[in-house]
Amino acid sequence: MANTFGHMFRITTWGESHGDAIGVTVDGCPPRLPLEVEEIQKELDRRRPGQSEISTQRREGDRAEILSGVFEGETLGTPILIGVWNGDARSKDYDHMRRVYRPSHADYSYDAKYGIRNWKGGGRASARETIGRVAAGAIAKKILAREFGVEIVGYVKQVWKLHADVDSSTVTQEDVEANIARCPDQDMAVQMIERIKQARKDGDSLGGVVECVARGVPVGLGEPVFDKLEADLAKSVLSMPACKGFEVGSGFGGTILTGSQHNDPFYSDGGRIRTRTNNSGGIQGGISNGEDIVIRAAFKPTATIMREQNTVDVDGNEVTLQGRGRHDPCVLPRAVPIVESMVALVLADHALRQRGQRGSV
Repeated sequence: MANTFGHMFRITTWGESHGDAIGVTVDGCPPRLPLEVEEIQKELDRRRPGQSEISTQRREGDRAEILSGVFEGETLGTPILIGVWNGDARSKDYDHMRRVYRPSHADYSYDAKYGIRNWKGGGRASARETIGRVAAGAIAKKILAREFGVEIVGYVKQVWKLHADVDSSTVTQEDVEANIARCPDQDMAVQMIERIKQARKDGDSLGGVVECVARGVPVGLGEPVFDKLEADLAKSVLSMPACKGFEVGSGFGGTILTGSQHNDPFYSDGGRIRTRTNNSGGIQGGISNGEDIVIRAAFKPTATIMREQNTVDVDGNEVTLQGRGRHDPCVLPRAVPIVESMVALVLADHALRQRGQRGSV
């Protein structure tokens, strides 16, 4: 099972949804980076369950503990181990799923691959695994902001058929955090919240799109062939639970444009080469060009719903299943800090690789 991600800045996540603890090991972090547990906690609190009426009501404090790699407020350059104790797992909610496969969940595919699965809370397939990603992402964000001047802002762009109008070049995290939908289009956020509430009342779930912008990214990050920057971003984002689609820049919308419409004209801005448009999403030839990197991640509706569904049990018998327990009717608001973290992990890794290759970025 591949649990490690990255090259120079590497993370390994560990733990299960209903296990004793869950967390991450971060290797490759430069020494003497100022780091306090409160910085990690701030990001985990954004991801934490039970924070609003439109998220899962599982109540977890998600208090981070730094167990190694930091001394007197600075990183040592050695592996950083961060753990979070699970405190509110209710495995009894999953008793009736012990021998039954949830439609569109990882239950069947895990069982088919390994011959065993942790049916309590989905085990490693649970979105709770992303605690480690967000904790590591907090460190990556610190490196990017301090060493390279990079800012990353994610937000909900779409829920169901509701599309927000957002200017990626100016949106701030304050705009995003102004409502529980994490949609900076405040009028559309009201509609999104009401639609998510209705889905929960109906015992159903909704999907949507998270957009994320990285500003101030240096020119030259990424490789020209197999480690293209957009390829690594796609891998990182698509590795998230429930993520089923990825776009960068114009994405699929660019397919209906002509070359003359889609090309980003270059111009000189005080000696710096810029582009007048950004259909490329800040990446050309697999390498960052200095413009804002803009990506979008599509998330399917939550698989576990409170409606009765047709499925099979582990013996292949056709049965029906109705979900129980506490689940997000829509993962989008809580996915925002996770998408940001995955983007940060890729950019930090490539920035450190570029520094090692060229001596500066």
